[in-house]
Order: sequence, then C-alpha cells, then structure tokens
Amino acid sequence: MMGILFIEWTQSGVGSGSASTTVKGMTSDTTLAAALAAGPVVLDGGMSNQLESAGHDLSDELWSARLLAERPEAITEAHLAYFEAGADVAITSSYQATFEGFAKRGIDQGRAAELIALSVELAREAARQAQAQAKGVTRPLWIAASVGPYGAMLADGSEYRGRYGLSVAELEAFHRPRLEVLSGARPDVLALETVPDADEALALVRAVRGLGVPAWLSYTVDGDRTRAGQPLEEAFAVAAEAAEIVAVGVNCCAPGDVDGAVEIAARVTGKPVVVYPNSGEAWDAEARSWKGRSSFTPEEVAGWRASGARLIGGCCRVGPEAIAGIAGVLSGAE
Repeated sequence: MMGILFIEWTQSGVGSGSASTTVKGMTSDTTLAAALAAGPVVLDGGMSNQLESAGHDLSDELWSARLLAERPEAITEAHLAYFEAGADVAITSSYQATFEGFAKRGIDQGRAAELIALSVELAREAARQAQAQAKGVTRPLWIAASVGPYGAMLADGSEYRGRYGLSVAELEAFHRPRLEVLSGARPDVLALETVPDADEALALVRAVRGLGVPAWLSYTVDGDRTRAGQPLEEAFAVAAEAAEIVAVGVNCCAPGDVDGAVEIAARVTGKPVVVYPNSGEAWDAEARSWKGRSSFTPEEVAGWRASGARLIGGCCRVGPEAIAGIAGVLSGAE
C-alpha cells in the first residue's frame, strides 16, 4: 500500500461502539467494537516502565503524567514502541492526570485540561507515525483514554485498597470533569482502569453517561474479589446493564488472578472481556518500587482468549517485547 495512511475520527453513537479512530486507505473503516466481534485485539503494555527504560525519572506524585508538560515527545515515543511491537490499542498517559493532581504542582485548571486532552493527541500522533510509510503498520489502531481511580491521584497506593471514605456521588463528581475533557479529545474508548472498589465502579459508570464515547471497566483484583473485598460477581454486575460499557475485566493484577476473573466477567455481563495484568512482580507503595520476579508469560493469553478475553495486553512491568509475544500468540490462534 503506497502513501501515508491518515487518521480520521468518526462517531455515530455509543450503543454501536462506533466512536472510532479509523484508518482511511484500508479496505474498510473498522471500529473497535467490530474488531472485538471479529477476534482478539492486542492492548499495549506499561507506559511507566517504557518511559523509565528510556531514562525518564517518574518518582513524583504525577508519575508519567508529569511528562505531558515536560517531555510530551517521550510519551509519543513510548506509544510508538508498543504499536511497532504489535499493539492495536494505545492506552493514554492520563491515568494519574487529574485537575487536583496538577493543582498541587501549581498548574491551573485551564492548563490542566489542555494537558489531559494532550494525552489523547500524543497517542494519536504515535498512530500516525506508526502508519506512515517508513513504519509500515497497516492494521487499524485505536486510542483508549486512561481514567485512573481516585486513589491514583492520592499517589499513596490507595488505588490498591479502595474504600476512600467518599460516597458514590462524591466519586462521580470527582471523575466527571476529567471524563468530559478526555471524551472531548475524541478517543475511541475510555479506559476506566485499575478500579479497586465496586462503589467507585458505579460512580464511573454513572459519570460516563451522555459523553458519547464507549468505555471499558477493569478492576484490580485479589483472587476472586476486588481490592476492596467485594465478590467479583457483584462488582461486574455494576456494568452488566450499562450500554456505555462495551467491555469489562481486570488489569494491574497478578497473572494468576486473570483466569477466574475472565470467566466471571463473561458470565455476569455477557460483554467482551479485557485483561492486562502486571508482570507478576509486587508494587511496594512505601518504597515506590517493584519487588520480586516476573511471572508473566505471553503464552498464558491462549487460555484467557478461550475463556472469553478479547482485549488482551499487559500493565505494569510488561514491555514491548512481551506485547510482541502476545500479538504473536493471538495471531497464531486465529
């Protein structure tokens, strides 16, 4: 295929999942929902470890979101590495990008909104570069705007505990302004991710209503329960009847916790399942470092796919090499 493939955004309703960054010049314009119906889709890996491997210091409360202001080109480069490795979906660097977090750094609301929206454009720019003639990526690529939990803003590890002492209404009020900015930046999907608590999930489900962009909801779990201790049957039921939620699942958890969660998510909701676990190492919130050894192997994804997983990738400590392995396994399973 000759020439450069350009990105065009179209939207025709949440129910069809058709808010989409599509590729003009291919045989057809493909939405993410259509791709999920056809087979598995490869997510990217951990943004923070890719940035750290490139030499960037993320040891502050804003984490990778700090680079939105200081080194935006580094974020594009990280996304590009995953696209070139075989990822179909880039998850933006907005996980810890909140109005409150930026305010702590003296960044006003207007500039914060610009930086939050920039996270989507940086991922879109990486897709443009990946599909330029020199890179030669010809498959459709999509952008997922990351929405981290309330605890991510606190930067004290509480996203792995939940139970912040806030009501569902208060959590909805916290999340809605950032969701409005992200949806206005026209991603293909909102990634409501690393949610530790079914109450916060309910707040997020309410907060995405009326935005015109589909979303996935993924919990961080411990065995067959959320980090806050709720049974996963109850947690996934929060999203079962929500038309805006097009996939449910788990992320930022141990690889060994995925199999059971996939089965429960598929059974309770009937929706496509998203999974992107950590490498298997454990996060030490006080030391702000990873401990232990990696137990993540791309070959595990065949079982996840058989159980109903359709969006499959990696989270913390899972880099481009592992994503390339996942892409290889999934392409061989089709």
